[in-house]
Amino acid sequence: MNKYEVMFILNPELSEEDTQSVIVKFKDMISGAGEVENLIEWGKRRLAYLIQDFAEGYYVIIDFASNPDFPMELDRVMKINDSVIRHMITRKE
Repeated sequence: MNKYEVMFILNPELSEEDTQSVIVKFKDMISGAGEVENLIEWGKRRLAYLIQDFAEGYYVIIDFASNPDFPMELDRVMKINDSVIRHMITRKE
C-alpha cells in the first residue's frame, strides 16, 4: 500500500452539517479502500486568489494509505462533487 495525502477545499457557503457530511463521505470512502492515518481540518481560510468566485474556502487534509488505483477513483469523485471547489492528491515518499 502506498501513502497519499489529499487536500481539498470545500465551498465556504455550505452549512456546518453539510460540510461535516462531505468530510465524512470522503473519509468513509477512503476507509473502504485503505486506511485513514490522519485527518486535519484547517477550517475556513482566505484564498490567495478567487476560485469559482469564492474568496475563502474550508480546508481539509487527509493522510491515507491505499492501493495505487484508488487515488484515481477519489480524484474522479471529487471532480464531480459540487461541494469541492479545489483538490489535490499527492503521493508521499
